[in-house]
Amino acid sequence: MTNLVDIFSSRLVWVRKIKLPQAVPELAGATFLVSGSGRRLREIIDEPTANIVCLLVNEDGRTGKYYTSYYRRFERVTSEFNSHLAVHSDQILSSGTNFHTVIHAQSIHLIYLSHIPRYQDEQYLNTHLLRWQPETIVNLPEGIGLIPFRIPGSPDLMAGNVESLRNHRVVIWPKHGAMARSNVSVKHAADRMEYAETAAKYECLNLCVGEIGEGLSVDEVRAICTTFNVQQSIFKRQL
Repeated sequence: MTNLVDIFSSRLVWVRKIKLPQAVPELAGATFLVSGSGRRLREIIDEPTANIVCLLVNEDGRTGKYYTSYYRRFERVTSEFNSHLAVHSDQILSSGTNFHTVIHAQSIHLIYLSHIPRYQDEQYLNTHLLRWQPETIVNLPEGIGLIPFRIPGSPDLMAGNVESLRNHRVVIWPKHGAMARSNVSVKHAADRMEYAETAAKYECLNLCVGEIGEGLSVDEVRAICTTFNVQQSIFKRQL
């Protein structure tokens, strides 16, 4: 991962030392690309150096170096970086991967549903969201994680997020946002977020028309899982 510094050094030429939000000695020498505070994912493709930081974790694991462009349009990295870094550390340590990516987004339909009391139950949420397309259970066999509401940027949010992402590939931060992870690619993490958001959109559409849609039955979901050898424990009871 440290090769990223060489790749971006000619473009990200402004360097400063920063204190990391938590000590990660196990990630000493690791490099991360991090979006700037207030930056939008859609802006990165147009002007990457204006919207991202290349962060090198120093040998002490407590500090790092920011490599940014003189043309950057932010003063600091995303305010949720503590949650991002904690997930990276946890996943890299547990899996041994040398690549890991997370995406944090404000997915409209996922977050709207988290405001409705009955969708604040993880089992209810998953049985109702994963019934709309066969691809959803295949790509998110553990379902979508759901943690209690926590103050944005807080240690409690960081801890809950890390724990939930140990067992899920997407987790909802109720009334706030969602995070997806992947050790394959950024696009893979984005795909997972889109599967979850699309499922939530179907559910919202169904609410708008009086819940007349049935979605896939439990038996149909189980048949899909048998066919594609998907191990899941969500669809054990009737919807």
